[in-house]
Amino acid sequence: MSKSYRVAILGATGAVGTELLELLENRNCPLADLKLLASARSAGKTLKFKGENIPIDSVNDRSFDQINIVLASAGGEISKTWAGVAIEKGAVVIDNSSAFRMNPEVPLVVPEVNPQKAASHRGIIANPNCTTILMTLAVWPLHKIKPVKRIVAATYQSASGAGAKAMEEVKTQTSAILQGQPAVAEVLPYPLAFNLFPHNSPMTDLGYCEEELKMVNETRKIFGSQEIRITATCVRVPVLRAHSEAINLEFETPFSPDQAREILSQAPGVKLVEDWQTNYFPMPIEASSRDEVLVGRIRQDISHPCGLELWLCGDQIRKGAALNAVQIAELLIEKNWLSH
Repeated sequence: MSKSYRVAILGATGAVGTELLELLENRNCPLADLKLLASARSAGKTLKFKGENIPIDSVNDRSFDQINIVLASAGGEISKTWAGVAIEKGAVVIDNSSAFRMNPEVPLVVPEVNPQKAASHRGIIANPNCTTILMTLAVWPLHKIKPVKRIVAATYQSASGAGAKAMEEVKTQTSAILQGQPAVAEVLPYPLAFNLFPHNSPMTDLGYCEEELKMVNETRKIFGSQEIRITATCVRVPVLRAHSEAINLEFETPFSPDQAREILSQAPGVKLVEDWQTNYFPMPIEASSRDEVLVGRIRQDISHPCGLELWLCGDQIRKGAALNAVQIAELLIEKNWLSH
């Protein structure tokens, strides 16, 4: 990693963009130059990086000149508009939106699960959905030992999944309710403070929202198996950051909780958190700002001899988005896979 690289963050002012900035600083990535890009309304502002004020530029046709890696986190439409421009200039785009995830020619990568897929990129690598990343980190180490037949997931997703403005809205609503005022919802469709509701992504004809289908389709693509039966129910809960998931797994033969515990205690990117005596298991408040996905409450499913259940919490902005993207960038650098 002696060589230095020119990196651009597209969507630098959002919740994930500012987290990317912090990670690039703290992980000491080999940067020769860092360019911050956002919409026209943010142009001229600055963000701090390694003690310096870095100006934010409005994205344009020349933004990607001489750039090696683009970390894109500005939404699907922005990515569709600018990814091709960046690739033509020779950059590799690591995209955090859903724009390219299911494109068969675009690798969908979680470095702890399928790092080798990154080598086949044609200028763009997709970062999976946050809930998918967190789940695959916990399920993949078990799937490698015994292929999983079926996954039933229920998610408890924090406000951070809807961005920085949604996090602020929950704080404002909480304050309003505590003062006897009505909670106003502008960013999210309904008040989230002291409330919860099924995930607010668009509904499909199947009766599943898009967030739920992302977990189904992306997990199959990452695992390289279309046979796994997967269903998900995604719920937005009044937590600021870090998502939680209840996962039920069905295998061909029984999978003992003790064996699962041993495997997950050594799995990369995972931290086992269990104290059965005190009923202490992963909590979003403890997963917030952590790199690892916290996994625990591993137990036999009493309704099925080949069933195994687990509970996890992971920081949606960090491993669920920004950290995964930075790890992909580090993988490309380490393996010398940047050319396309």
